Amino acid sequence: MRRDRATTLAPRVLVAVLTVVGLLVAGCSADSGPPPEDPRRPTITVTSFDFPESEILAELYGQALRSRGYPVEVIRRLGPREIVEPALEQGRVDLVAAYLGSSLNFLYDQQRVATADARATHALLVQALAGRGITALGFASAQDRNGYVITGDAARRRQLRHLSDLKPIAGQLTFGGPPECPERALCLRGLRDVYGLEFKRFEPMASRRTTADALEAGEIDLGMLETTNGNLAGRDLVQLEDDRRLQPAENVVPLVRNEIIAVYGSALVRFVDSVTTQLTTADLVQMNGRTEQEGAEPAVVAAAWLRGHALTR
Repeated sequence: MRRDRATTLAPRVLVAVLTVVGLLVAGCSADSGPPPEDPRRPTITVTSFDFPESEILAELYGQALRSRGYPVEVIRRLGPREIVEPALEQGRVDLVAAYLGSSLNFLYDQQRVATADARATHALLVQALAGRGITALGFASAQDRNGYVITGDAARRRQLRHLSDLKPIAGQLTFGGPPECPERALCLRGLRDVYGLEFKRFEPMASRRTTADALEAGEIDLGMLETTNGNLAGRDLVQLEDDRRLQPAENVVPLVRNEIIAVYGSALVRFVDSVTTQLTTADLVQMNGRTEQEGAEPAVVAAAWLRGHALTR
């Protein structure tokens, strides 16, 4: 639901915020190393959006690059897409781990250009970024998009695997999700329009944790949880397959400024790709679970994942 909820800033506010991005970059950085002695090796500024999963991803790429000798500065929680994308274009930051569909739709003023086809969406994103000095590198199998969850017991008992399997029984089910879900094209409205699902009742949920708890308690039958939500970790909850492809592809994709690629060359691209190709949706569920449920720091969670995949020395 995070990327289905468009964040719209008034133009005057957006301009004002962008004027202080440079100060944010200077004042809110963390874990930055010493300035590079060689001016031909500029510091790679890795940033994140303003939510925990993005912080984990920023730490993951930042620590991986630093371990290979690249000068890196990590800027956490720079802001929403309306702040991060212009900052990337302006050269105030250099790398962000973004999401295919959300990134593409943002560049088209929130029109629904992205589809469930990850390769096609990636190709369109590459094309859309071509004139902006930014390259979309290879995308991960990991993707964070709206997901629809039932208990494992219900899935086994009723032999449910796909969202379309709900059609004969939807009228008996209570659906729980964010309060804004009924009006969202990728949430309840989309389930009705694409799948023909009309539920017995909709229950607004205060949080994703509340949704997961309500599923386990039998208070709701179906819940909206993003596919990488940490509340999926350690619970017997099953994501139903989006077999009619309602949701756009939201694979993790590093966006990097062309100037950085020009300086560091194909070796940097290959290494970033080597990190990306190992990142799975299940990995993000587990990492998010550690931050959301255990209170682990994103930097610690990212470091453990990198060690487990032999990506840091």
